[in-house]
Amino acid sequence: MVVDDASDEFHAFFERHYAELARLAHLLTGEVDSADDLAADALVALWHRWDRLRSADHPVAYARGVVANLARGRIRSAVRERRRVALFWSTRPERVHDPDVAVVMDVRQALARLPFRKRACVVLRHAFDLSEKDTALALGISVGTVKSQTSKGMTELERLLAARDAGALLERVQR
Repeated sequence: MVVDDASDEFHAFFERHYAELARLAHLLTGEVDSADDLAADALVALWHRWDRLRSADHPVAYARGVVANLARGRIRSAVRERRRVALFWSTRPERVHDPDVAVVMDVRQALARLPFRKRACVVLRHAFDLSEKDTALALGISVGTVKSQTSKGMTELERLLAARDAGALLERVQR
């Protein structure tokens, strides 16, 4: 096997960022088992483009965007599959749970209930402490969208968690 500077740089990038990317995937999907797979898939995609990415200003932001896109795809596939199964097996309408139940939920469960974009903004802003600009870059959206989605997501989290400071609880999740 031939080892060159690009391989060494990618290996160092992998060692520095793999755990972070897996944690991001876990928080976005709520699935421990698929988090490692998503991070690995993202890094494989980066490796294929490494010659161009190694000189980019923000290869980590690009990596986060790849993880977010892969997570979005996995979530959409799971939702479609659940809908197909529900339609196939359903003989009665789905039960709707009372959204006003005053039960404190685990942060990960609450995050799983948020729409993907709100969840991604909240996780990147609060759990990963990214700036609005870096979050926008990672998700491929505008800074204004990051601001509004983060605000709306935090409001929903506070309602779901029945806590005053959902941000402090979210920061505890990353540890």
